[in-house]
Amino acid sequence: MPKGFTWTTLDVDKFATREMYGKILAELSPTDERIVVLTSDLMMSNKTGDFARSCPERFFNFGIAEQNMMAAAAGFAVSGKVPFASTMAVFASLRCAEQIRTDIAYPNLNVRIISTHSGLSMGNGGTTHHSTEDIAVTRSMANMTVIVPADANCCAKAILESLDYQGPIYMRLGRGAEPIVYKGEFDFKIGRANTLREGDDITVIACGICVMAAVKAARKLEKEGINARIIDMHTIKPLDTEVIVKAAEETGKVITVEEHNIIGGLGSAVGETIAEAGVGVKFKRLGIPDIYSVIGQPDDLYERYGLDANGIYNSIKELV
Repeated sequence: MPKGFTWTTLDVDKFATREMYGKILAELSPTDERIVVLTSDLMMSNKTGDFARSCPERFFNFGIAEQNMMAAAAGFAVSGKVPFASTMAVFASLRCAEQIRTDIAYPNLNVRIISTHSGLSMGNGGTTHHSTEDIAVTRSMANMTVIVPADANCCAKAILESLDYQGPIYMRLGRGAEPIVYKGEFDFKIGRANTLREGDDITVIACGICVMAAVKAARKLEKEGINARIIDMHTIKPLDTEVIVKAAEETGKVITVEEHNIIGGLGSAVGETIAEAGVGVKFKRLGIPDIYSVIGQPDDLYERYGLDANGIYNSIKELV
């Protein structure tokens, strides 16, 4: 944490990760002159306007030119700055894939790509704005770190730790006011998963908004005598393989939950780890099936694809 800067976790029930992103950067602006913020005509949507107001000389709006923004972010990083480049997840991961790979990941630069409106959080924005492939795209790039915070407090810790972290980071944030998972003091380390609940009947490994849904499902299962271990895998890469293998060996059943296509994301990463370790388990990937999701309100889509608490509960019951 920067010298002279203090931060306290929010004690609320809900708070948007993108709101926290804007808030924490604005508060950090006077303490770390390395920080520069870039956006592509979305300062109101991704809340980088907070930084623009507090530190306008280090804020850059590229208009609807996301690829140029990523190339410029690489230039800032080469010059010793710590650039935070922000746009919607679908544009960051797909439209800018070549620039991220070649200009940022290949030279291993300290660029923080903060994508917002990820997964199904754009809901009625339609399939063109649903970002269900971004984890698969970015985690396949060498040198890239991929982080999916469970809530706003986790997001703040990730931003703070990223300031002195070596290499590029892709951070995936949502759109709405997500439920708060972490209250009070808690540990956060990039690449180290957090076990939120112990259990020996089944392991649920989740990321992002699915973490709290998994916790709620576990509470319901506990009343039926089923003890589910809940792991927040906030860092998809580098993956905490040790906690995965340990949980697989001890519970014998693993289910992954993510707001992403089941191909290439958290489920694939966990499945690869279990297979390489040679652990025999019952295993299920819960996420968006290999389709383009329908259009609708986010909560309706989570229910449709079984990513809400009831859906996770039913999937666990089936596996158990």
